[in-house]
Amino acid sequence: MSDRVTIDIANHIAEVTLNRPDKHNALDSDMFEAIISVGEDLVKDNSLRAVILNGAGNSFCAGIDITSFGGKGINEASENRMQPRKGSIANFYQSAAYVWREIPVPVIAALHGAVFGGGFQIALGTDIRYARDDTQFSIMEIKWGIIPDMSITNTIPYLTSIDKALELAITGKVFDGSEAIALELVTALKKDPLESSRALAKTIAEKSPDAIRAIKKLFYSSWHDSEKESLRREAELQIQVMSQPNQMEAVASAIENRSARFLDSII
Repeated sequence: MSDRVTIDIANHIAEVTLNRPDKHNALDSDMFEAIISVGEDLVKDNSLRAVILNGAGNSFCAGIDITSFGGKGINEASENRMQPRKGSIANFYQSAAYVWREIPVPVIAALHGAVFGGGFQIALGTDIRYARDDTQFSIMEIKWGIIPDMSITNTIPYLTSIDKALELAITGKVFDGSEAIALELVTALKKDPLESSRALAKTIAEKSPDAIRAIKKLFYSSWHDSEKESLRREAELQIQVMSQPNQMEAVASAIENRSARFLDSII
């Protein structure tokens, strides 16, 4: 595994750290590949119940390392990577953000320092975002004369309105955690986002893993769907979890007032 991204898994929780602190975890080709590789491994791990994504050093991720691609390198490097990757609807660059949405358990981002451009789009791919008040955000691609193209069209519509998103994208304005809250782009402001993420992940890990996965699947598959389809989806997923061992254990542990002993998820 590349040292660009580190991962620690304990008690059914994966803690993933972007690990290029000398460059504020800026995205070069190696970082893209490492993020995608780790994310794809987590997609397949049925023992997982929650994931935490954070950045080493002074920032979460400062976005594209433009110098690593060279003057015309972005065009050349992108040519073959703009097509959907095998087995995915996302291309290479989109996958660095979209893979967190594909992970079947909740992914919590702990944000601090710079969260710019591609780094911001990676954060938008997660399910819950905790940030410090002084965290700096920007959809910064306009600075380089390009568009935000790391699955933002599949993530930001769940969070804010098109006019607000458009203003941010066409200006590249930098804004802090308080404005991110007002725009509903982060979940909550925390003094220590990483510790708060760990506390939430621990709470999630104590719940039925089947129900947790089914809830994430339900919300993303139904949030913008028709009433008919969303109601059908609720029933479909409820049938999958009801009367299964983990659902029975959830009931038994609640009645007996003890810690639950769940199996790996079947969802």
